[in-house]
Amino acid sequence: TGLVEKAGIATDDGVLVNEYLETNVPGIFAAGDIARWPDPRAGRIRVEHWVVAQRQGQTAARNILGARERLEAPPFFWSNHFDLHIRYVGHGSGDDEVNVSGDLKAKDASVIFRSRGKTTAVASMGRDLESLKAELALERDDEFHVL
Repeated sequence: TGLVEKAGIATDDGVLVNEYLETNVPGIFAAGDIARWPDPRAGRIRVEHWVVAQRQGQTAARNILGARERLEAPPFFWSNHFDLHIRYVGHGSGDDEVNVSGDLKAKDASVIFRSRGKTTAVASMGRDLESLKAELALERDDEFHVL
C-alpha cells in the first residue's frame, strides 16, 4: 500500500479503478484481487478469483494498448466438493428477493438473487447450462428466468 499511496492512487478496500480498469492516475491500471471496479449490476466491487483476475488482466492490457474496452463480464466462480458442484455468477449483495427453482436436497437447483426486481446473481447445483445462460443474461443486462 505504501507504493500505491505514494503514487497518489485512490484506495477503498482495494485500488479504485474505473470501468476501463484505470486508476485515478491517468495511465496507471490495476487488475486482479487488488482492483475494485464499478460492476454495472452490483456497483463497486472487488472479487478475489483467478478467472476474474485473468479477464481483468486481458481487459487492462487492451486498454493500456489504447482500446477503450469496458469490463462488463459478470464475475463468477465454481466450487466442487465431492459430488456437490456449485456454480455462482454475478455478485449478490443487499438482495431483497431470493427464489429457489428445483430441488436443493437432490442437488439439482438454481437460486436466483434479485435486488429491486433485477437479477444480481445466480447460484446453481447440477445445472451447468442454466449457469451459462445466467452469465449471458447478466452480461447482456437481460433478466434471467429459469425455464
